[in-house]
Amino acid sequence: MLQSIFYGLTIGGILYITSIGLSLTFGAMRIVNFAHGMVYSVGAYGLYYLSHSLGLPFLVAALGSLLLAIPLSYVIERLVIRRLYGQSIDYAIVATYAVLLIGVDAIKWIFGPNPLPISDPVGISLNLGFLEMPVYRLIIIGLSFLIFVGLSIFFKKTIVGKIVVAGLQDREAVRSLGINIDRYFAIVFVLGSALAALGGVLYAPLSTVQPYMGFQVLVLTFAVVIVGGMGNFRGTAIAAFSLGLIIALTGRIWGPAAEAMVFVVMAVVLIIRPIEV
Repeated sequence: MLQSIFYGLTIGGILYITSIGLSLTFGAMRIVNFAHGMVYSVGAYGLYYLSHSLGLPFLVAALGSLLLAIPLSYVIERLVIRRLYGQSIDYAIVATYAVLLIGVDAIKWIFGPNPLPISDPVGISLNLGFLEMPVYRLIIIGLSFLIFVGLSIFFKKTIVGKIVVAGLQDREAVRSLGINIDRYFAIVFVLGSALAALGGVLYAPLSTVQPYMGFQVLVLTFAVVIVGGMGNFRGTAIAAFSLGLIIALTGRIWGPAAEAMVFVVMAVVLIIRPIEV
C-alpha cells in the first residue's frame, strides 16, 4: 500500500508539472491547447537525443530540452494561439489539434515509430525495509512541490504574476487600465509550455519515449484541469496529486481500471460543477 501511495505521488507530481500551464491557458484565454501535448513530447525526445545521440549528461540534456521547448512554444503562441483570442473554442480545438498531429508526424519522421528507452539517471533506491523508494522518484516529488511554491510566490509577489491573476478574474478591467494583458498571457503560456516539456523530461526515464505520448498525457491533464478548476493554481495541485493516487491505488487492485477511475472522478465533477465556456 505504501509503495502504491509513493508511486501515486510520483504520478501526481508529473501531472501537476504538466497540467499547470494547461490550466492557466484554459482558464485565462479560454483556449483548448492540444499543442501542449506536442511540447511535452518534444521535451522527452529532446532529452533522448541529447543524452543518447550526443552523449550529454542527464542534467545538461534536460536543460537543453527546455531551451528547445521555449522558442517552440513562443512560435506556437505567436503564430497560432494569439490569432485565436476571443474566437470560438472550436477554432482553438481544430488549430491546436492540427499542431499536435504535425508534431507527432515530425517525431515519427525523425526518430521513427518505435518506443525508445531512457534509463533512470540516478539508479539508486532507498530501502527502508517496509518500503523501497527510487531516489529519482523522490526527486520528482520534491521538484513538483518546489515548483508549486515557486509559482505561488511568482503569482503573489511579482508584477507579472499579479497582472495575470487579475486578468484571470477580470480580463477587460485589466485591459481598461492600458495594460496589454495578451502580452502577459503569452509569457505565462511560454512558462506553462516549458513546464510541460519538463514533465516530458521527468517522465521519460520512468517509461519509454514514443510518438503518441503527448496524446496520452493530454487526456490526463485535461482531467486534472477540469477537476481542479480552470486557472485555479491550488486546485490544480490538489487534483493532480489526488488523481495520481487514484491511478496508483486503483492499479494495485485492478490494473485495467487505473486510468478509467480518473474519468469517473471527472464525470462526477462535471455533473456537480459543469464547465462554462
